[in-house]
Amino acid sequence: MNIYVGNLSYEATDATIREAFESFGEVTSAKVIKDKYTGQSRGFGFVEMPAPAQAQAAIKSLNGKDLLGKPISVNEARPRADQGKTGGGRMGYSGRGKRY
Repeated sequence: MNIYVGNLSYEATDATIREAFESFGEVTSAKVIKDKYTGQSRGFGFVEMPAPAQAQAAIKSLNGKDLLGKPISVNEARPRADQGKTGGGRMGYSGRGKRY
């Protein structure tokens, strides 16, 4: 099960969140999401646990608990919604104020 962990302290690392969840069972992966330009934490991450019962126990126990001085938000991760983007740029715009 993939678990979303939000409201993380900027000091939180992959190891920090892994340790918090390992007390509930096996952790397949733990990742704090970082800004691709600055490398700073974006304040959330994901944890994968193979056993659904252990994952549910972790969600129930850790949601709202303090981690590095901040109450974390923990719930089952939702799949990314397809946002329907097909490409970049503005189609039909020449850059001179006219639309074709």
